[in-house]
Amino acid sequence: MTVKTLNDLFIHDLSDIYSAEKQITRALPKMARAATDEKLIAAFNQHLEETRGQIERLDEIVEVTPELKIRRMKCHALEGLVEEAQEIIDSVEKGEVRDQGLIGAAQKVEHYEIATYGTLYALATKLGYTKAAELLAETLNEEKQTDQKLTDVAESITVAS
Repeated sequence: MTVKTLNDLFIHDLSDIYSAEKQITRALPKMARAATDEKLIAAFNQHLEETRGQIERLDEIVEVTPELKIRRMKCHALEGLVEEAQEIIDSVEKGEVRDQGLIGAAQKVEHYEIATYGTLYALATKLGYTKAAELLAETLNEEKQTDQKLTDVAESITVAS
């Protein structure tokens, strides 16, 4: 996709995060199965439900803004972050150390999402997509809350030295 205007950039980033969210819905169940800490498993499962809602919000943005069409593309950044999480699952024995590694991998994803949703919110505001901006702000807030929840879980896990 050639990006020449702010609207093109908005569509590109919206399409990219749509792909990212779809990848996250496939990765979170694997991460939950690989974790041992009950709070972490619950956090992954809760975020899976939130992610499904975020995909619905992205669909709603397209519905309420007919001039926007999400393009089929693959979010390569998320693909790499998911691969990193899989490496942790494959190379770290199940237990507290793996759980901490999974939290780190999940927070990398959260930070990518926070950056992307922040950019999308700013672009939607600038382009006058008021309803889209409201929906993006809601998702941005959820992503920040999930990041904090992961930090809280990481701090609660004790690792034997």
